Amino acid sequence: MPDDYQDCLDFLYGRLNYERLGMPRHPGELRLGRMRRLLRLLGDPHEQLRIVHVAGTKGKGSTSAMLAAALTASGRRTGQFCSPHLHRLEERFTVDGRAATCDELVALTAAVRPAVAILDADTVRHWRRGPTFFEITTAMGLLHFVRRGADVVVLEVGLGGRLDSTNVVRPVLSVVTSISFDHTKLLGSTLGAIAAEKAGILKRGTPAVSGVDAPEARATIERVAAARRVPLRQLGRDFRYDYEPPAQPLCGPTAGRVTVRTWRTDWRTLDLPLFGAHQAQNAAVALASLDVLAERGLEVSQADVARGFAALRWPARVEVVGQDPWIVIDGAHNVASAEALAETLRSCFPPVSRTLVFGTTRDKDLRGQLRALLPQFDKVIATRYLENPRSVAPEEVVDAVRELNGPEAWLAPGPSEALELARRLTRVDGLICVTGSLFLAAEARAVLLGRDDPSPTRPALT
Repeated sequence: MPDDYQDCLDFLYGRLNYERLGMPRHPGELRLGRMRRLLRLLGDPHEQLRIVHVAGTKGKGSTSAMLAAALTASGRRTGQFCSPHLHRLEERFTVDGRAATCDELVALTAAVRPAVAILDADTVRHWRRGPTFFEITTAMGLLHFVRRGADVVVLEVGLGGRLDSTNVVRPVLSVVTSISFDHTKLLGSTLGAIAAEKAGILKRGTPAVSGVDAPEARATIERVAAARRVPLRQLGRDFRYDYEPPAQPLCGPTAGRVTVRTWRTDWRTLDLPLFGAHQAQNAAVALASLDVLAERGLEVSQADVARGFAALRWPARVEVVGQDPWIVIDGAHNVASAEALAETLRSCFPPVSRTLVFGTTRDKDLRGQLRALLPQFDKVIATRYLENPRSVAPEEVVDAVRELNGPEAWLAPGPSEALELARRLTRVDGLICVTGSLFLAAEARAVLLGRDDPSPTRPALT
């Protein structure tokens, strides 16, 4: 590891970081001008890239991963930007599935620091804010993809769409995976309002794919697309899918199968790389996106998709990381994703005794998440993640479980203690599921996989 690696991390994590503080209460605090100025000082790397821009309340990460895997399998050098990361900051920008190296992170940080210093000086003169952690790391990712000569980049929105730092790009394709309730204080309290924020990534005349099926949100996407003259392909009209769960839960060769037919291609039946009917829908959105890209000269074959899906590993998305008892980790962090996880456990896993290890974030719908999950479990262990100050106290989780007449609940101060307790309480032929936040999933995963550096890139909670 380079000597100045920690200095780079200290610099980056010293910036305003909404992932640790929570998003601002008013969208007026989010503006794109600062991001544009930062990229201009770096030579506008985003203008040198072919970008697929992906937004959505849930599914955007998995859809992006499937898209990137298929494009890589087709022989194209493919960048993927995602957030947040699980264990190391470098995971946010990968090329052909490989995260940036420590040396590359140091070089990228060195490249952006002079530009950040210029904007910081401008901040002092004009009472503006300097670039944030997410803005800087987004710029670093775009610069990395240019340096690595990426043929195409799958760029995942951080939050919302219209005011997200990624929304300075001019993509070859925009994708909206789904719309459900999350970040309502910032994005709006109705599905229509949230959809309007997500649809903010649609660019005039640039094609788009939508997996949105909620009527109010779908109507909003259609209205924005029509106003901007966006050629729009929609789930249920232009493409459809059928889902077949795995015949032998946990022991079979695949996580299920999906059959997809679009306006252009009969993709026939493919093995899914990830568990759950919601992943079948994400796969359908990814395949429809590939068809739009094919119409723009980026052809990907069914063999490429099958090869890409087979090689895909997307951690903390209904990820099985142990057995005797089975241990599943999932980053479900809102009501819609908790509902999807509950349905996946019901349809894809055996009906054994189950223990829920749960911890979530302050601005999430705690009771809504638990209401979706509790019917699938016999026991609950309430805990919290430790490397981010936004976690909900375990005592509050226990109170909510009791309020909802849930199963017996225990307290654990952190992921390590929660997993140890879960193993003691769960039968050897049972199942432990860790969920509620991607931050909790990351810390639990580090414990389970024996990492001695669960998160060198984030300062500890004090």
